[in-house]
Amino acid sequence: QVQLVESGGGLVQAGGSLRLSCAASGRTFSRYDMGWFRQAPGKEREFVAAIRWSGGSTYYADSVKGRFTISRDSAKNTVYLQMNNLRPEDTAVYYCGADQAWGANLALYSVYDYWGQGTQVTVSS
Repeated sequence: QVQLVESGGGLVQAGGSLRLSCAASGRTFSRYDMGWFRQAPGKEREFVAAIRWSGGSTYYADSVKGRFTISRDSAKNTVYLQMNNLRPEDTAVYYCGADQAWGANLALYSVYDYWGQGTQVTVSS
């Protein structure tokens, strides 16, 4: 069992930066692939970024490439999402997920076994 707790959200002006954190419980965190998704009001949850358990591979949605960076610190059981040059369309609740089965496609919501409660990110224009 893994519990995930996101933090770091807030209100920021367009062009600003935020760093989200997802702290995980459980001894096997280092063996989980991790991902970030987001959900805006009235929209479906969408993929943002993901990182393999080894940290060797990362994946990004086209809309955030070059602006967001996902990373992990297994010693701290934490995965991060550094978000730069934020835009109003990045406004959403951001969720982190953990995949224990090393799914082939980390952009799929259904691959993840555990989710956090989410953290709100609001970008003003």
